[in-house]
Amino acid sequence: MELHDVWFVIIAILWIGYFFLEGFDFGIGILTKGFARGRTERRVLINTIGPVWDGNEVWLLTAGGATFAAFPDWYATLFSGFYLPLLVILLCLIVRGVAFEYRAKRPEEKWQTNWEHAIFWTSVIPSFLWGVAFANIVRGVKIDAHKEYVGNIGDLLNPYAILGGLVTLTLFTFHGAVFAALKTVGDIRVRARKAALGLGLVAAAFALAFLIWTQADKGDSSSLVAMIIAVVALVAAIGANQLGREGWSFALSGVTIAAAVAMLFLTMFPDVMPSSLNPAWSLTVSNASSSPYTLKIMTWCAAIATPIVLLYQSWTYWVFRKRIGTQHIADAAH
Repeated sequence: MELHDVWFVIIAILWIGYFFLEGFDFGIGILTKGFARGRTERRVLINTIGPVWDGNEVWLLTAGGATFAAFPDWYATLFSGFYLPLLVILLCLIVRGVAFEYRAKRPEEKWQTNWEHAIFWTSVIPSFLWGVAFANIVRGVKIDAHKEYVGNIGDLLNPYAILGGLVTLTLFTFHGAVFAALKTVGDIRVRARKAALGLGLVAAAFALAFLIWTQADKGDSSSLVAMIIAVVALVAAIGANQLGREGWSFALSGVTIAAAVAMLFLTMFPDVMPSSLNPAWSLTVSNASSSPYTLKIMTWCAAIATPIVLLYQSWTYWVFRKRIGTQHIADAAH
């Protein structure tokens, strides 16, 4: 295996880690409206991810940085062609982080309500747009012979991409509901399990349609295995949730996300960004990569830094592993 192949796998793993961790972050943000009953329950939900949400976003930064360094042509074409949706996602992530930090800085109801609206919408929009973006990457976009995107924003809003957006939106919300059941006690835990059942069934319907479409259009035997794992894990996650096994349900919903993302990368390889105009114009792991020397230095840096980051983040989750409930909120006004 060449180093550019290794870095394709590494970038796939980084995206899996991001969607696994940020997925339940987004899901919790979405559940603050509709599911949470009152400001106290919203604070409980926000507190479940309070110590970890910013650390989870590091995976996105690392994935973007790794793409820039390992596959500069992929990065350039992706960020120029998908400029508007990626800009919207970036703005949402900025506002979302500010909302978490500023929400409780003042006691006025209007102040807190406005930031709660911001948390909700900046969780919904990226959850949908990430699915749209990745569906388009897998499907193929209008890339010319000069490795430049020559389409427009309307080309990205096709039925396959919209279905992909609905998959990530519903799957992340289900993932968040399972996490809420895992991290809370009392009535909110019971209702989170009930909400997860409905969300899981909706996510399963969208995911099954999307994965079958992907497999029929782009798949091979390896992507078929990943698809089967994703579907079985999602069904098992719904079943474990119904049995009150929140830990197993959360792990299995994570396996679903991991297998689904792995399937998308498997259907692309060796392309990193297929061209819908001419397959010969597609960006591949070889024609879009950096020099072997650059990839070699990156590999050594990753080998040293990655275990440290994983240990630190695992320690963070261990420290904040206990459940919380409304009885732990000292001041319901905040």
